[in-house]
Amino acid sequence: MIQYHFIMAKKKGTVALQDTQALEMPNWHLKTANIETLIYVVRNCQVMLDSDLAQLYGVETSYLNRQVKRNIGRFPEDFMFELSSEELSDLRCQNGTSSWGGSRYLPHAFTENGIAMLSGILRSDTAIEVNIRIMRAFSSMRHFLATNAHVFQRLASLEMHQLETDRRIDQVFQRLDSGSQPQQGIFFDGQVFDAYRFASDLIRKAQKRIALIDNYVDDTVLALLDKRAPGVEAVIYTSHPSRQFRTDLQRHNAQYPDIKIMEFSKSHDRFLLIDSEVYLIGASMKDLGRKWFAFTLLNSVSASELEGRIDSLSTLLPG
Repeated sequence: MIQYHFIMAKKKGTVALQDTQALEMPNWHLKTANIETLIYVVRNCQVMLDSDLAQLYGVETSYLNRQVKRNIGRFPEDFMFELSSEELSDLRCQNGTSSWGGSRYLPHAFTENGIAMLSGILRSDTAIEVNIRIMRAFSSMRHFLATNAHVFQRLASLEMHQLETDRRIDQVFQRLDSGSQPQQGIFFDGQVFDAYRFASDLIRKAQKRIALIDNYVDDTVLALLDKRAPGVEAVIYTSHPSRQFRTDLQRHNAQYPDIKIMEFSKSHDRFLLIDSEVYLIGASMKDLGRKWFAFTLLNSVSASELEGRIDSLSTLLPG
């Protein structure tokens, strides 16, 4: 059984398929072994180059091209085409060779149909026999691609995912290098770092007190509130905190400065109170950056006024 390596060039979709086991062929002066290594994918077509075909047929490349030129009507573009300089450069880079085409001309690429036509114009027993072997090699390639299509799709998907991950990491470092931060406003889906950094900066600027009104909190909110300066009080107003969150809070308060928890069920929206400022938050603090939401500074109400209303309706829970 012939085994193959799949080699993908990142430019212009150029692909080469190579085998690791030589085909069993007669020991001719023609280079007929490893035909699969001479088949490439260019412009989404499996092709062979004129110089490689000439070697297989035992003729000069110039002779092969002269015969093609004399019978050019038999070779439409889907049978034969000339490689561009960039396509040739891609093939040279991927295969580590500079022998294709030299400096005088760009090589011609022949598709399977074009190669089948060559045996008719070269009119030799060698051409016929070599073409039979080439057709078998093309069939073997098609079978290999069809059998392993899901593998290639998975590899392509993983590559795209990695590129997206790299892009996001680059954005994070660019923001760190520039020292910029998002202003008050909307954060879109995927802006996890932007939203988290914005919230962290709000918490760090508190001088006396932080209060969070949020019915959906978890241990990540505790970690976020721990970014406050020493001596700054922190309280969470939430409705029906889960047993797990209460346990997390007890463990947190045993190690870090206390965060109080107050049961309060009258609020539908979420608010973050930083000293005298009140921010309306469009999503729970634990979901920063997962969906579209906004931080909005409310100038019509003070934090002390809002907390005064809350305290009369809330109950302190053990933390």
